[in-house]
Amino acid sequence: MSLPDLVQAKKTQRDKDWPMIRRLIEANYFENYKKPNKSQLEFWLCEMRTPQLLIEVAKNYPAACKRAVVRRPLLEFAMNGSVKELQRYWSPLRKELEKLRHAR
Repeated sequence: MSLPDLVQAKKTQRDKDWPMIRRLIEANYFENYKKPNKSQLEFWLCEMRTPQLLIEVAKNYPAACKRAVVRRPLLEFAMNGSVKELQRYWSPLRKELEKLRHAR
């Protein structure tokens, strides 16, 4: 199973899956950040959950980030280098997942 497929399979409402997804994406980034191919770059821009790394990718690949912002609007915050705004963006989503998890 490819990493993008594994990440899609792990996207559940279980809180314990999200740290694993984050670690998998970070590991892939650190293995390939020096010379990423186009699909890796698109994958990071679409799936990365680590604010500092997302900002780094946006800074190093601004054209790809601008193209991807249509699919993932929070990349605007990454392009601006705003860790605080990225965290603020994810906060309501985390709360919503928490509510769904406890509603079961």
